[in-house]
Formats: sequence, C-alpha cells, structure tokens
Amino acid sequence: MASVKPTKDRGRYTNDLSAVTRQAANMLLLRPLVWKLVKVSVHGVDNLDGLDGAYVAVANHSSHLDAPLVFGALPKRLSKYLATGAAADYFFTAWWKAVTPVLFFNAFPVDRGKGKTKQGARSPRSHRGMAGSLLTDGVPLLIFPEGTRSRTGAMGTFKPGAAALAISRGVPVIPIALVGAWAAMPSEQSGLPKGRPPVHVAIGHPMDPVPGEIAHEFSERIRRQVIELHDQTARAYGMPTLDEYGRHRALSKAAGGAAAIQSKNSKAGSAESNGGR
Repeated sequence: MASVKPTKDRGRYTNDLSAVTRQAANMLLLRPLVWKLVKVSVHGVDNLDGLDGAYVAVANHSSHLDAPLVFGALPKRLSKYLATGAAADYFFTAWWKAVTPVLFFNAFPVDRGKGKTKQGARSPRSHRGMAGSLLTDGVPLLIFPEGTRSRTGAMGTFKPGAAALAISRGVPVIPIALVGAWAAMPSEQSGLPKGRPPVHVAIGHPMDPVPGEIAHEFSERIRRQVIELHDQTARAYGMPTLDEYGRHRALSKAAGGAAAIQSKNSKAGSAESNGGR
C-alpha cells in the first residue's frame, strides 16, 4: 500500500460530530426529498455484510440524483464518512458555495483541467492527490468514473482513476448501478422529476483486483459489472437496458446525419434551380 501524507484538514472528513450532522441532514432532509420525488428501490445491500473500513464506491452517472441516491441507499455504517469530489474552481471558491456539497456529501475539492488556471499555469492551490490521501486516512470515496453525466442514458467509458486508487490503497470497490435515474431527471431537464418515476439502486459484491491486474484492466472489469447490475435490474422491471439506450443514441445520430444530408442536398438543388433560371 502506498504511503501518502494525510490531508491537512483531516478532521473535517473524519470528525464524528461532522459525520452525525451530515447523516442527520441526509436522513431528515435530502433523502426524504429524493425518495418523495422518485420511487426508489434498493437491491443488494446484503452484499455489503462484513465490509468495514475504507472503500471506493463506483457508479454510472446520468443525473443530479445520483449522489443523493448512493448516499441514501448505502447502510449508515458505510456512508458515515463517505466523501465525494466537487469542482474546486466552482464549489470551493466561496464558503456559501461549499456549504451544500460539504454538508450533504462530505465533499472534497477536485481540480478540473489538471489543476491549471485559464491561463494554462498550474494552480498554486492544486488538490492533486487528495482522494488518495483521504483513502489512506480511512475515508471511503464515491467516484463516478465516466467523469460527467450521460446525455443519452447510455453509459460512457470509465476513466481508470477509481481503479488505480483502489489498487494503490488496497481497498475494495463497490460497484453500483443506478437504473432509471436518467429517465427521471435527464441532463437537459431544468425542473425536478414529475410523477414519481421508478429508480433502482443495485449494489454488487465488493470487488478486489486480481494479482497483477493493472488499473485499466480492473476498471474495465468494474465497468462490466456495473453494466451487468444495471441490465439485470432493468430487465427485471421492464426498463431500458444500457444497450437499448446505446442503440437509441446511434439511431438518433444516424437520423440527425441523414436529416443534415437531406437538408444540404435540398439547399444545393434549390441553388441549382435558381441558377438555371
């Protein structure tokens, strides 16, 4: 296991009073709100029996509901110190921006653009290595390896960072599939979900890297497990699978391309007709 210097403000992430306050805020405010907006079903909690200590929770990312769903679905003993990243250049530039992610998600700052400023120079307040430091300090992490929310419901490729952290710190990965979150609150939707649509949180068995497995290989194995969890749950409840979302995206792209070609040909034909007069 790699030796990493503990974070300077370690107390905020592991403080018992902060943890109790955060869990109270989630259980009394955020979880009831989300569970009222969508009909949540949680599967596989018993897969986590016996799990203790730090871990990396990995989930597909398609909605602003995702983090509240994971925090609300995990057992209290495992979500007590759970932390997730938030953009340093937005949420941690002023205290009032940081209040919500820190209060509900034990958020830590993450540099976007590799910790560089708009001018290209490295930021003097780079937070690189913080996720690893938190794991070393025993703080579990929630990571969305796609890096951004899906715009179509289909799942993107996984960046290997979560797998690399788990390998280097010797902690397990909890694969989690969020089913129906995109349909309930897609990225282009400005308002809250309507009609209490169904959402499922499927939790898999903790995963460890096999001997000699590198980050890219472990990441792909985690990704396949999330897909399997998602699609098994989706089929069981008559919801779209990730493959169906992917086919819909491909058909939409093809239709858009055909429409663009048709429009271009129509304009060209019109120009030729006008030119021949």
